[in-house]
Amino acid sequence: MNKKHTTSTKYETKKRFIQRFTFTVIRLFSYSVVGILILILSFIIIKGIGVINWNFLTSAPAEGMTKGGVFPAIIGTLCLIAGSALLSFPVGIMSGIYMNEYAKKGIIVRFIRVMTNNLSGIPSIVFGLFGMVFFVNKLGFGDSILSGSLTLGLLCLPLVIRTTEEALKAIPDSYREGSRALGATKLQTLRKVILPMANPNILTGLILSLGRVSGETAPILFTCAAYFLPHLPQSIFDQCMALPYHLYVISTSGTDLEAQRPIAYGTALVLIIIVLLINLLANILRRHVGKNIRIN
Repeated sequence: MNKKHTTSTKYETKKRFIQRFTFTVIRLFSYSVVGILILILSFIIIKGIGVINWNFLTSAPAEGMTKGGVFPAIIGTLCLIAGSALLSFPVGIMSGIYMNEYAKKGIIVRFIRVMTNNLSGIPSIVFGLFGMVFFVNKLGFGDSILSGSLTLGLLCLPLVIRTTEEALKAIPDSYREGSRALGATKLQTLRKVILPMANPNILTGLILSLGRVSGETAPILFTCAAYFLPHLPQSIFDQCMALPYHLYVISTSGTDLEAQRPIAYGTALVLIIIVLLINLLANILRRHVGKNIRIN
């Protein structure tokens, strides 16, 4: 009896040790990721905070981009983000709704899902080349905000589709069945029951897509980005500067790399702040939507 008790005690001790060791390793990896992120952000903030002032945020580049600010690049980046959202959000959300709620389960649906997942893994430069061939040349939009926005919209479209579909899948079928049992149509069930409950998770996908779009360089390199454009675009058919491409240019091929390096750090910090602000606003909206759902 004592031998069995001793064996059981040893087993429990070993199990607790393995569990403690595993959690310690996971915790260390988690802290390492957070630490690396803090290190990168601290480096950019320390190097770039001294450059940022009102003149830097509201003026155009000057003297071969060794002086001046990034105002045209900020406006161009915001235009591209907004333009890509206008394409990817409605198309992606409706596609995800169709795939989960209306399409018959079968080979075709599985094939579309596989292709959507494959599109998510394609390098962004491939989307840039496609945008140049199709939007810039074939459709005749030229190097413009419209071409860049459509290309970026295609880039984040698979992510929006998949996150929308997964958000709808997370809603139990009992809600659909209960709504239909009360006499609601499928469309009414979708509008009044399913979508309101899935909205927070759908918004999460939209946040991720905006974060990806805002930092892309390769797609806009072939479709819309200008090397130096000290004035604001007048229409969607004009070229524009963008913070990611501007950062790449002044860091690698500028006229005076030493003089431009502080501006590069400032540009990187402005881009990070824009991404953080977009994510913050989207998360506030997500919490507001989730709160309303719980109240209702």
